[in-house]
Amino acid sequence: MQKLPVTYELLKKNGNARAGVITTPHGKIETPVFMPVGTQGTVKGMSKEELLELGSEIILGNTYHLHLRPTDELIAKFGGLHKFSAWEKPILTDSGGFQVFSLGTIRKIKEEGVEFASHLDGSKRFISPEKSIEIQNNLGSDIVMLFDECPPGQSSREYLIPSIERTTRWAKRCVTYHKRPTEQGLFAIVQGGIYEDLRDKSFDELKEMDESFSGYAIGGLAVGEKKEDMYRILKHITPKLPENKPRYLMGVGEPLDMLEAVEHGVDMMDCVQPTRIGRHGTVFTKYGKLVIKNASYAEDDRPLDDGCNCYVCRNYKRGYIRHLLKAGEILGQRLTTYHNLYFLVNLMKNARKAILEDKFIEFKEEFIKNYSLGKQSEWINPKKIGENK
Repeated sequence: MQKLPVTYELLKKNGNARAGVITTPHGKIETPVFMPVGTQGTVKGMSKEELLELGSEIILGNTYHLHLRPTDELIAKFGGLHKFSAWEKPILTDSGGFQVFSLGTIRKIKEEGVEFASHLDGSKRFISPEKSIEIQNNLGSDIVMLFDECPPGQSSREYLIPSIERTTRWAKRCVTYHKRPTEQGLFAIVQGGIYEDLRDKSFDELKEMDESFSGYAIGGLAVGEKKEDMYRILKHITPKLPENKPRYLMGVGEPLDMLEAVEHGVDMMDCVQPTRIGRHGTVFTKYGKLVIKNASYAEDDRPLDDGCNCYVCRNYKRGYIRHLLKAGEILGQRLTTYHNLYFLVNLMKNARKAILEDKFIEFKEEFIKNYSLGKQSEWINPKKIGENK
């Protein structure tokens, strides 16, 4: 049995919540962790130095997008995605499956793989399990995701059962084709929708290949199902995943969902939400989301979030940031993006600290109490220059 290139050390449990360390070829990651998404080899609007400053320990790259542009072959000529993007810390690449399947009517699923049309020029393309792994081998990421079928949200049992079985067959093909098993860790993806027994089926089939996997992801959540369904499935399946390997919840970046996931034993999460909503003028605060583009903040001389120690909150006022966004200035989008990423990255760092101190539930309850105040909070409400603080 060969040594896996990505390993996990569990340091402390507080209930099912876990604090640990993931070791990769490009460094260690303290968990639980939020991973900013760098779809095209960059986290939108952020420099490497800013990502390091706000505390990012790992970022994502998107297999589908980088395959189409600038191509994984070109990136390989630069020595891989780390050298191409000047990011020296760990990188996780998704399989490209979610993007392929989200194209809907312009894709066709076969046992061999998926035919689809490029969103760039409409040209016909094909990604198989082998092709997905080949692309990720070229990209040189620390963590490689298996190519799976991403079922639509609220899929029926009748749809999910053959989908899970196909995902298992594709997983075996990915394992067989992987050309850099000592340099890149493979993560399996557990599917099964909102059905506990189908989640068990998916995991039971995948764990037969456990010696080839450095970790396990939970896919097919946060895709339109009810919150209670997502939480129910997390509570059911997460503690069943191997305790000696990292557990990754894909596509979740809502603070309350993240804390729920941590409570059930999730170690890693990612989402485009902090950058996407930031560019459109919405920011996270400890009292809930704030739509900074609203006219009511034009004369507000406070930072985005009191008590936040990020570069933006230490240096800029709401009224100025609103002005930048309304004027279409790129700096406004960069500032809101920076703050949002800092908020989620450090939410997980604080959750980790609470786990190590056996205080995670108290931490979670205090966060929820404040975050749920929303418009009731004086801090969220607009304030004009000159008012008493």
